[in-house]
Amino acid sequence: MFEHIKNKFPFPKEKWRKFLGNFERMEVPAKTVLLNEGEVSNNAFYLEKGIVRAWYNNDGKDVTFQFFLENTMFSSLESFKKGLPSMVSFETVEPCILYKIKKPDVEAFLEEAYETPELRNLLMDALFERIFDYMKHFFSFIKDAPQQRYIHLAQQKPEIIKRVPQHYIASYLGITTVHLSRIKSKILKEKRS
Repeated sequence: MFEHIKNKFPFPKEKWRKFLGNFERMEVPAKTVLLNEGEVSNNAFYLEKGIVRAWYNNDGKDVTFQFFLENTMFSSLESFKKGLPSMVSFETVEPCILYKIKKPDVEAFLEEAYETPELRNLLMDALFERIFDYMKHFFSFIKDAPQQRYIHLAQQKPEIIKRVPQHYIASYLGITTVHLSRIKSKILKEKRS
């Protein structure tokens, strides 16, 4: 289940066994809220099956900010690390199989990992990878038209296009579902020409 993480971070087997023993398996239906905006995050999650979205409330409007697919660890980083209220909510899009781990267990594991420079660097790279995703998404709103944002999403993360309801995709792209339908129709017409 955690094979891709084990392969990415070469910890000794006994440390992996101890760390993985702290995870609690959860099976939850679609539309399950894992963390509400404004709550303090005391857990991190590993997503084995399904899709989770991060979203926030903008004057009563639900704005999807990020999607998490299988084999991903996630949490509200600023809340989890600093104990601040979370800026986003996490909600399942599909029925999911998740593994939840408590903050003290993660902190103990990270303390051991930081003692080894190679592992510390690998963990920092993984963290920066997520930050780069945020930056790319942010800059796409500045430089790309909605159609270009949709094309990039379809090319880079086709699973989201296939599996996520249109209203969440539209929210993620910063457009209405009607505008998304027009973009998809236009792209389809261009392909036929």
